[in-house]
Amino acid sequence: MKFTVEREKFLKGLQRVNNIVSSRSMMPILSNVLLSAEENKLKLTATDLEIRIDTVVDAVVTEPGVTTLPAKKLLALAGCFAGQDVEVSVNENHHAQINCGSSRFKLLGLPVDDFPEMITFEPLREIKMQEGVCRRMLNMVSYAVSIEDSRKALTGVLFAVEDHTVTFVATDSKRLAIQETNVEFFEGASGEAIVPIKAVNEMKRMLDGENPLSIRIGEKLCRIESTNFVMTTKLIDGNYPNYRKVIPQDFSATVEINAARFRAKIETVGLALPDMSGCVALNFNENQLVLSASSNEVGEGSDTIDIEYTGSPIEVTFNPKFLDDPLKICSTEKVKISFNAADPLNPVAMEGDPGFLYVIMPIRKH
Repeated sequence: MKFTVEREKFLKGLQRVNNIVSSRSMMPILSNVLLSAEENKLKLTATDLEIRIDTVVDAVVTEPGVTTLPAKKLLALAGCFAGQDVEVSVNENHHAQINCGSSRFKLLGLPVDDFPEMITFEPLREIKMQEGVCRRMLNMVSYAVSIEDSRKALTGVLFAVEDHTVTFVATDSKRLAIQETNVEFFEGASGEAIVPIKAVNEMKRMLDGENPLSIRIGEKLCRIESTNFVMTTKLIDGNYPNYRKVIPQDFSATVEINAARFRAKIETVGLALPDMSGCVALNFNENQLVLSASSNEVGEGSDTIDIEYTGSPIEVTFNPKFLDDPLKICSTEKVKISFNAADPLNPVAMEGDPGFLYVIMPIRKH
């Protein structure tokens, strides 16, 4: 096996696959990247048995072949090399001679026999959208995924498809983030699947620009295919809660607030807390919103925002991080906040970007 590849292209390819590689795996082969060279293409593959990522870069292949090499070391070398081209030759024992500029290295690889093969599956549904649209949708909800394993279904993002409407949902039972969009291409049956947060984060990292993206969802697997990569991930087995039931059907009051100003005020008032795990109170008064926070460790603070509101005064208390998370991603000038003035413990809804809805549970003030 022998090939030459541009260092920058080699580096980018290795960066795409390396995130899922573990240096402490019980299976040594999973610490390696699979390299397949043929027809002037170099395919790089990594897997942790839950996620598999394949990517292809241009290369000059003089001797086709397949091998596996230590992924982290290969990435580190590609990042350190100063030359323009990387020359790789591999012998029958999977020992690789790697040359770039004045650098000469030998890496010891492993046979390809034990490297897991790509699993084939029958897709139940397929949707197509632009990479940038998918990345934006995932950013709008993924922060609300639960970090606790007690409810496995909540540790992923729900991909729900009905006709040409795609809905991404995340919740940790204290808040709910929903992002919907319409897609031009949809094929198969409507349905739902839960994609693990690790796979979602890999998607967000790799999705870029306006390249076309295909998402094929099967019973237990999901395959995301772009111009630059193919990622296959196992799905979370479980029933996702009926998120539609959490959304209040009506509110007694709705106010519009400048998103950037609202976020700045939350950050300012939050300085009275030792960290962002405390609580910030929102007092809706006539044409004025008063934000306040206090703690025994730091002190107290308050700030105000002018709003159009003529309803009954109400104080609603929130975790400031939960308020901030959707605001820092919001691309609209204003957000709409809806609540029920009669009960400060009723769910509160926030809307901004088209198709986005955020429902948050207030904190009971002690």
